[in-house]
Amino acid sequence: MAVKDRGNIRRLSVALLTSVAVCALPLTAPLVHAQSLSDSAVTAGQLPDDAKLLLAANELVYDRDAERVVANGAVQINYAGYQMVARQVVYDQKSGRVTAAGNIELVEPTGNRIYAESLDVTDNFSDGFLRALRVETADNTRLVAESAERVGGTQMILHKGVYTACLPCAENPSRPPIWQVKAERVVQDGKKQTIRLEKARFELFGRSIATLPFLVVPDNTVKRKTGFLFPEFRSGENVGFGISVPYYIAIAPDRDATITTTGFSTQGVLLEAEVRQRFEKGEANLRLAGISQMNTDEFTAGTSDAQRDFRGLVASKGDFKINPRWTFGWDVMFQTDNNFARTYGVEGLNSSTNTNTAYLTGVGERNFFDIRGYYFDVQDADLNNTAEKKQATVLPVIDYSYYAPELVAGGQLSGTLNFTSLSRFSGESADRNGDGIDDLYRGLKGNVNRLSGELAWERTFDGPGGLQITPLLAARGDVYGLAMDAPANYSGGYTSNDAPARALLTAGVEVRYPWLITTDNSTHIIEPIAQIYARNDEDFAGQLPNEDSQSLVFDASNLFSRNKFSGFDRVEGGTRANVGMRYTGSFDNGVGVRAVIGQSYHLAGLNSYATDDLLAVGTDSGLETDVSDFVASAGFELPIGLSLSAGVRLDEKTLDVRRTDLNATYAQDRFETSLTFTQVDARPEYSFDEDNQTITSSSTVKLNQNWSVFGSVNYDIDANTFNRRSVGISYADECTVFSIAYSDKYDPNDETANDWTIGGKLVFRTLGEINLSDTTF
Repeated sequence: MAVKDRGNIRRLSVALLTSVAVCALPLTAPLVHAQSLSDSAVTAGQLPDDAKLLLAANELVYDRDAERVVANGAVQINYAGYQMVARQVVYDQKSGRVTAAGNIELVEPTGNRIYAESLDVTDNFSDGFLRALRVETADNTRLVAESAERVGGTQMILHKGVYTACLPCAENPSRPPIWQVKAERVVQDGKKQTIRLEKARFELFGRSIATLPFLVVPDNTVKRKTGFLFPEFRSGENVGFGISVPYYIAIAPDRDATITTTGFSTQGVLLEAEVRQRFEKGEANLRLAGISQMNTDEFTAGTSDAQRDFRGLVASKGDFKINPRWTFGWDVMFQTDNNFARTYGVEGLNSSTNTNTAYLTGVGERNFFDIRGYYFDVQDADLNNTAEKKQATVLPVIDYSYYAPELVAGGQLSGTLNFTSLSRFSGESADRNGDGIDDLYRGLKGNVNRLSGELAWERTFDGPGGLQITPLLAARGDVYGLAMDAPANYSGGYTSNDAPARALLTAGVEVRYPWLITTDNSTHIIEPIAQIYARNDEDFAGQLPNEDSQSLVFDASNLFSRNKFSGFDRVEGGTRANVGMRYTGSFDNGVGVRAVIGQSYHLAGLNSYATDDLLAVGTDSGLETDVSDFVASAGFELPIGLSLSAGVRLDEKTLDVRRTDLNATYAQDRFETSLTFTQVDARPEYSFDEDNQTITSSSTVKLNQNWSVFGSVNYDIDANTFNRRSVGISYADECTVFSIAYSDKYDPNDETANDWTIGGKLVFRTLGEINLSDTTF
């Protein structure tokens, strides 16, 4: 074969592959809103010159006089990962045109398939025509059109186009898909980088539900373009129903903005704006929102929601990576009152407590550093911000930990450091005896600074038969700077020292002796565990502020913890032993079992859990006596999809149940559910006056392949009250997702503006989504 002939065939193949893809592509991308077919390098000149070409046909004719190449019958072309078939292909060098006919099919390396009945295109791809076009992309989107043409190298025109992301019905392929978009004419302008859809109709279940005379959207070459986004529907009990219309603005390659206008039927127009900026090392945003309320009478009188007409906020968030180890950022919000963001459901800012923070974090191979500041914005309807004023402002809290890279005396040496400085504008106290005198203090007014540090060393020795012995040595010190109001009615002897200091030295050992038992169909590990820690008494026990150790739950999860207090302000002193047993079982039928049981014993010195405390943390905790309550937990995993877990705390003398945690989950193809039961005995000295029993459950039932119903409930057994309920229904298939849910909650103190909410979402894959959002959570 002459070199010129091979060149003609190569030119023919490249022209065919490129022209089919180029003609089909720009019409699909704007509707798909996904990676374009041109991203696969099919545009002219982008196919590799060294790629291998395979051309097969029943007949191949070279007409040198007419300067034509004709391939007839079962034409197959394979080139650079592309595969094309047709009945006939003709390349006319004189006219510079390539024609193909008969069941043309092009398969791209990406998996996209392009079909056409006939093709006529110039070899420079500036003008061309396709008839009976059909495109099937790898992500199951489809486009059909009567014809498509390329004009002047800059415009693509699609006639009578239909687009959908829904698969055809297997039983009845002629039935209309769930949704599709039809347009009389679609024009892609390469210069303006836009797609114009003329007489566009959106059809749902074969019926037209929306028609636009024209719609202009950016084409596949534009990643961002200014314009309107999909609307969102919102609702709330006291704000009414509303529709949000977002407008996106592409300011610069590294900067954009969104302006959202929401019209509420009851309260008027809410305006929101967000500006986003990307930097080389991170990103930041600025958000503004505001409304002039039309009907403040809709809100409960005497609440912050009803207090003023104009309400608004300013918020900002940033996150920057200085280098691979160091990051810093912030997340802050300022609003005109303490409930605006929650009442109007400002996305990301509508939680019951919004945490304002700034931070700097460093992570190394063997050390960690973090410094943060906190301000807690309690969002409720209280006009006086009472709860927020009682929250501590933390500026700052610093945490540092370090692990020595080399062993010291054969063991691991580690260190931790914590510095906390916090202020409170108003003290928080409670009356635990019911005598009208506050004597329980969750927080004191004023400022406290504390620096805490600890060095610890431990090493594990392996003994005979799997015995493990782990000795431990630790030294801890704390220094305080106090400028807080002393509690007025506290019997624990609150310190008058402005700069108290305390030290704790610990020597301990842990012994484990696991036994492995195997049978024909199971494996069992029984592991007795014993610990003993000898320490000096806790200095200033109960005489110092308690800010981060207010929660104490004694259960099987912390039975073997050296310090069962949750933070740094309290520390476990005296000599204590923890004794228990751990069991793990595995059966060949797929059943798994795990269990822990044990007790803790105060042996000598001062029992920190039995001392007075500003919050009476240790009272009725199960640790305040020399012999603690029994704690146990067990879990079961069954191959049928059922998991069970239980945790209990039993009185050490009477075995009465003091706390119960039960959980069951079940998951199968058609049904999923979870059930949690919690029972906690009253702790009057801890300001927990009544027994509490709560059931929480959530379930999902799959009615068929597409439809599901779901719901959840939180029920207070003692109060005979549903704290929260929700129910909803959802539909999902390969191209459409729909869900709608109703929820309500128990709100006797009118802490929120909306006691019930409705939320929903309608997603058309590749097109966008329409939200029906509630305005509170």
